[in-house]
Amino acid sequence: MTHQDQNPPHRTTSRREFLRQSSSAALGATLAAPFVLTSTSKGASPGDTLKIGLIGCGGRGSGAAGQALTADGNVQLTAMGDLFPDRLQGSLKALREQHAEKVKVTPEQCFTGPDAYQKVLDSGVDVVVLATPPGFRPLHLKAAVAAGKHIFCEKPMAVDGPGVRSLLETVAESKRKNLALVAGFCWRYNYGERAVMQRIHDGAIGEPLSLYHTYNTSLLWSHPRKPEWTDLEWQLRNWLYFTWLSGDHLVEQAVHSVDKMAWAMKDVAPIQCMAHGGRQVRTDPANGHIYDHFSIVYEYASGARGFLFCRQMADCANENADYIAGTQGNATIKSFGPITIRGQNQWKFSGERPDMYQVEHNEFFASIRNGKPINDGVRMAHSTLQAIMGRMAAYTGQIITWDQALNSQESLGPAKLEWDRPLPVPPVAMPGKTRFV
Repeated sequence: MTHQDQNPPHRTTSRREFLRQSSSAALGATLAAPFVLTSTSKGASPGDTLKIGLIGCGGRGSGAAGQALTADGNVQLTAMGDLFPDRLQGSLKALREQHAEKVKVTPEQCFTGPDAYQKVLDSGVDVVVLATPPGFRPLHLKAAVAAGKHIFCEKPMAVDGPGVRSLLETVAESKRKNLALVAGFCWRYNYGERAVMQRIHDGAIGEPLSLYHTYNTSLLWSHPRKPEWTDLEWQLRNWLYFTWLSGDHLVEQAVHSVDKMAWAMKDVAPIQCMAHGGRQVRTDPANGHIYDHFSIVYEYASGARGFLFCRQMADCANENADYIAGTQGNATIKSFGPITIRGQNQWKFSGERPDMYQVEHNEFFASIRNGKPINDGVRMAHSTLQAIMGRMAAYTGQIITWDQALNSQESLGPAKLEWDRPLPVPPVAMPGKTRFV
C-alpha cells in the first residue's frame, strides 16, 4: 500500500457542478475493458467462472470475501493481497474452512507488501473486493477500474477532499467501462430500510423536516504496540485510530448513519454543517489521535435539518437508530429492531430480513451475470464527503459548506511512506485552533 498522491490538479467545483457531473458521468462512451467478460451490457453466462481477488484481509475483508463466495454458484477465490503475511494467512485459513471447494488460492497467488493490491489485480481475477484501510481506497479503486474489474468497495471510500475528487473521476470511468461497483453501505440493501425509505420518498410522512440519527457504540478493537513495530506498522495495525487511515470514527463507522440521512433526503447534498466533537475518555496516546464523540447538524436548502450523534465509549447507553420527522408523520428505524411510520399513513415493516451483507453480494453478482451492473459510485462519493464535511466542522469549530469540503486541499496522508521512517502522531484537533485547509 502506498499513499494516494496522484490527485488531479485543483479546480474549484461547486455543489451543483459536483452533482451534475456525478449524474452525467454515465453518459460517457463505453470503453473496452481488459476483462474476461465484455464491457458492454452483455452479461456472464452461468457457466462462466468468475475469479475473485481479495485486497485487504482483515475481518471485514474476510467477511466480504465469504459473502462473495456464497453469492454465486460459479465463483472462485483465486488471489489475496495484504500488507501483512499473518493477516493474509489467517484470512485464507478461515475462508478455506468455510468454502473449501471455492478457495483456489495457491501460494503463488498470495501477495504481501505495498504492491500487493496491484499484483492481485494483475493475477487474472474478474471481481475484486477492496477492504484495506480507507486511506488507501482512492488509489486501489482507481487501479481496479483501470484494470477493468468489477468491484465491491467497502465504506468509506476516502478520508479527505482530494480523495473524494479522485473517487469521482474513478466513478465516471467505471461507468464508461460499464463495471459493477457496489458500495459497502449495507443498510441500502436491507429489506426493511428499503421499504421505509421508499415510503418516505413516496410522501408517507410528507416533507422531511428533521432527521435525527444515532451511532453510539462501545470501544472497538486495538492491538498493543510491540517493541519491534515501527511507527508505520503500529499505525497500520491500529488504523482505526489515525485520521489519515480511517477518517476518524465519524467517517469510518458512523458514515452508515450519514448514508441513511442522505438516503432519506433522496441523496440531495446538504449546503453546510456545524459540529461539535472531542476526546473525552480516549486520552491514551496509544489510541492514536481521533475523537471519541461527535454531534453534527447538517442544513439543507429545503430548510430541513439533519442531526447526527455518535460516540465510541465504554459503559454507556448505546443506540443505532434513525428518527425522521415530516409534515405528515414520523418514521422510526431501529437497527435490527422495529421499523414504523406514525401519522397519517400508519405502517410497520413485517417482511423478511435476510442478512443485508449477503443481499448486497447476491445483487452484485446477479448484476454482473445479467449484464446490468449495479454502480453505487455517485451516492457512495456523496455520503463519504458528507461524513468528511462533518469531521472538518468538528475539528475546526467552523461552519463548513459542501463546496468547501469538496474543494479542500487538505491531504491527510503522509507525503512519503517508508517502513522505518519516523511517523509522528498528529496532535489532537482543537476547535478554534485547527484550521480548515
